[in-house]
This record gives sequence, structure tokens and C-alpha cells, in this order.
Amino acid sequence: MDAIQRELLVQVADLHEIPVGAYNIRANGSSVERKSTGNIEIINKEDKSGIEIHIKPGTKRESVHIPVIMSQSGLEEVVYNDFYIGEDADVTIIAGCGIHNGGDASTRHDGIHRFFIEKNAHVKYVEKHYGSGDGKGERIMNPVTEIHMDEDSFMEMDTVQIKGVDSTKRENKAWLKAGAKLVVMERLMTHGTQKAESYFDVQLNGEESSANIVSRSVARNDSYQLFQANLCGNNPCSGHTECDAIIMENAKISAVPELTANHVDAALIHEAAIGKIAGEQLIKLMTLGLTEAEAEEQIISGFLK
Repeated sequence: MDAIQRELLVQVADLHEIPVGAYNIRANGSSVERKSTGNIEIINKEDKSGIEIHIKPGTKRESVHIPVIMSQSGLEEVVYNDFYIGEDADVTIIAGCGIHNGGDASTRHDGIHRFFIEKNAHVKYVEKHYGSGDGKGERIMNPVTEIHMDEDSFMEMDTVQIKGVDSTKRENKAWLKAGAKLVVMERLMTHGTQKAESYFDVQLNGEESSANIVSRSVARNDSYQLFQANLCGNNPCSGHTECDAIIMENAKISAVPELTANHVDAALIHEAAIGKIAGEQLIKLMTLGLTEAEAEEQIISGFLK
């Protein structure tokens, strides 16, 4: 890999060298590095582009890295990755996509990830999107995540998109059985004329299932953001969704909540707040010697942490 690709790996997966554990590194449309372990097997899909990750029941404290990097202008791909997490496993999955576009044609990655999480399994899923390059071509990412959660399973999903992605449409769907718990933290910043849309559809099907979805975002310049979340309670369950956004310059933000209770003991909550940086926050930091621009950056950094 060249210097650009190595930098993309650092940005999306914090990889300065080959990781410990299982991994599959995809670069410019093909797998360039792969390793399975005794408990985690990575194989090619037979019917389409992508991989299957099989994690044995009872696997503990292991990780798998599956970053995607693209440095070829004009390349477009759709990749299908399926994750099968065995009963009582406890694993971390680090994904993410980095695009460097130095040309005039658009570069696009659509990643469709499906998770099948068995009883009592715990999954931490980390996904970071990053764009770089001074070409006129757009950097486009459209991830789709489908999560099927068995009884008493747990998934923590941490998604980050802070820099350089011109257009993204993120679709998330989840189906939870009894006692399953889903926790999502989304952090997002757009600038220039970038567009970012996030959709969540969570079906709380099992008794005592729960979901907590939090989005924090900053929209700058002439960018546009849409956050749309639907929680559907079909049994005694609990669900909470929250959207906090800072709007700056000429940006536009829409937050669209939808709560559907199909059972008398479904407890669902939505919170949303959109506003500019408070003047007193800026003044307080500027009295400590920061310029207005420095104060803004410090506030944004803390907000998205």
C-alpha cells in the first residue's frame, strides 16, 4: 500500500500496522490483506461482492477489523458483508471507509452490513467515515446496517463522520427479541455543500427489549443534514431517541421523530434540539485568551467527543 492508503487506514481504523486478531483490508475494490483466527473465520461471499464473518459461540475479548479504503478516482462499488455472532460471544468489530479522491470523477462506496446476533452475545461495532483529496470528484458513502438481535443480546454501535465526505445516506434497521438491547451513538459534522442523511427504524418486538439512539451533529457553511428515527414498540419495552445539533452559517438541519406504540406497556421517548453556539459560551472562552474561531472549535470538539 502507498502512503495515501496507509493514511486512510490510520484515519478510519486507527491502524498504523497489521492488527492483532482477525482482519480483512479492502483497497480499491478487492481484498488485499486477510487473516482468520481459531474463533473468527472470514470468507468470501459466493454470490456477490463481499465477505462473511463467522464468530464462534463463546468467543471472548477478540476483535475483527474490516476497513475499506479507496484512492482510485471514479471507482464505484457495492459490498455486502454479513456477520454471524455466536451465542454468548463478546467481540469488537472495527469497520469504516476512507476515500481519497484526487480526480474529477466521483468515488462511491455502498456498504451493506447485516448482523445476526445470537442469544446473550455482546457486540461493539465501530464505524468511521473519512474523506480526503483535492480533486473535484465527490466522495460518496451510503452505508446500510441491518441488525437482527436474539434474546438478551446486546449491541453498541458507534458511528463517526467528521471530515471530507460530500454525500452520505445512512440507513439503519434493527429487530430486537426479548431482552435485547441496542445502543447507538452517532457523531457527524458537515461543511461546504455536503449532505448527510441518517435513517433509523427500530422494531422492539420482544418483551423488555430496549433501544437508545443518540445523534450529535454540527452543520457548517451551506451543508444539509437530516435525522429521521422511528421507534416501534410492539411489546412491553423501552425506547429513547435523541438528536442534538449545532447549526452554523447558512446550514440547514431537519430532525424528524416518529414513535409508534403497539402495546400499552411500550415506553418511548424522543428528544431533539437544534441551535447555534451560545454567545456566553464563546465569551467565556475568549476571556481565557482564545480567539472566536478557536473558541468555536473547542466547543465543537467537546460537543462531538
